[in-house]
Amino acid sequence: MRLFTLITLFCLALPAHAQGFITRLLDQPVPGGVAVVDLGAAAKAPSATYQGKPLLVIREDGQRWIAIVGLPLSTKPGTERIELDSGERLSFQVRAKHYVEQRITIKNQQQVNPNAANLKRIERELAEQTRAYQQFSPRQPSNLLFDKPVNGPLSSPFGLRRFFNGEERNPHSGLDFAANQGTTIKAPAAGKVILIGDYFFNGKTVFVDHGQGLISMFCHLSAIDVRVGDELPRGGVLGKVGATGRATGPHLHWNVSLNDARVDPAIFIGAFKP
Repeated sequence: MRLFTLITLFCLALPAHAQGFITRLLDQPVPGGVAVVDLGAAAKAPSATYQGKPLLVIREDGQRWIAIVGLPLSTKPGTERIELDSGERLSFQVRAKHYVEQRITIKNQQQVNPNAANLKRIERELAEQTRAYQQFSPRQPSNLLFDKPVNGPLSSPFGLRRFFNGEERNPHSGLDFAANQGTTIKAPAAGKVILIGDYFFNGKTVFVDHGQGLISMFCHLSAIDVRVGDELPRGGVLGKVGATGRATGPHLHWNVSLNDARVDPAIFIGAFKP
């Protein structure tokens, strides 16, 4: 009887539905982070949007549907909402997060204050990359606990307020890995190559679509080993580490974008620091 009572009390102390693995891994609702929103246990997957953009929706632990929401760095702490296809609106809370500063000296002044011709090139390249980030394919991501794309220590973290030669520029929108020139870069999850290029700031660059608005971008490569349209398995080789574009030395810069918001890749490899 005593054992039955203890079990009953334990069950009553549990939440109505315990958080699943994906929620525990990804739910970091801060500017530049990820919010996981419970959508209930409907038979069919609901559709959801945030700020007018479609969201990644998966079934967690074979039971409840969840929406995985990318939060831009510009998001303010407080209440945010997503909208379901039924018209229902669901709210979640965004916490504050402080990002530190990084000051970098660039020898090439054109990479700090480009001339008119380079500005046109930059605008054209930005538009091309923005279109890639905005793609939304129906495929389900193969995994949401990502592998590291290279074997190397993390260097510059996501969200740094960056100053080039004393002038403030856009915050650091990805995660940098310290790695030697020529180090092999592997896909952290399966996906399709949707864009490659050699850009003014990013140098040699590869975009991989993992599904439902979850997209990786790898830049400053020394070599690209894939073509647009290639299907990469998890761990598939896509290129080699380099220092092309605006880089002070060999390293990999890795962006993760979710519903067209650049978010902290550290969340997806279990290395996020609140």
